[in-house]
Amino acid sequence: MNLPNKITLIRIFLSFLIVIILLFPFDAVGLNATKLFINEQIVVDIKYFMAGALFIAASLTDFLDGYIARKYNLVTDLGKMLDAIADKFLVNAVLIVLASQGLIHPIIPVIVVTRDTVVDVIKMVVGTKKAVVGAILSGKVKTIFMMLGISLTLFYNLPFELINIKVSDILLIIATVLSVYSGIEYYQKNKKILFE
Repeated sequence: MNLPNKITLIRIFLSFLIVIILLFPFDAVGLNATKLFINEQIVVDIKYFMAGALFIAASLTDFLDGYIARKYNLVTDLGKMLDAIADKFLVNAVLIVLASQGLIHPIIPVIVVTRDTVVDVIKMVVGTKKAVVGAILSGKVKTIFMMLGISLTLFYNLPFELINIKVSDILLIIATVLSVYSGIEYYQKNKKILFE
């Protein structure tokens, strides 16, 4: 268990913590003093700010563990597997919760989870044929847009909400489109191996 893998485990732990915070019924247990008024027009629930701060920290570990693993030659099969699990859980679980709470459109997690499932199947099939499916640029760009969009959503799209520009929604739509595009790109790059 090297340092990058430990950092990845921290991301998995933070992901669970974020989901618990988002789903915990604070009002039902008498903790209903978690609302704030911003600019006398926006009511925010502090739990989303807490989850947002943790989401940003977890997102940063995504870049940190990979950087350390590559720089110090600590890339392992366990690390690759843990990293994939951590990434999917962090993003997909939060997207599903946000959709269930009406903060984003449900089509976003449906498309993203479906794409991730298809790409994972491609990686598994190609892996059984002793080939490697590497990360692609469109997938990395998608991840950046997705993490920025989720972060802004958790922070109520502030400060852009004050001027009525839905930057969080725009980022999530771009990320969803890039998700589909990168999924198609994964398929195109590996279809010969898939159908050998």
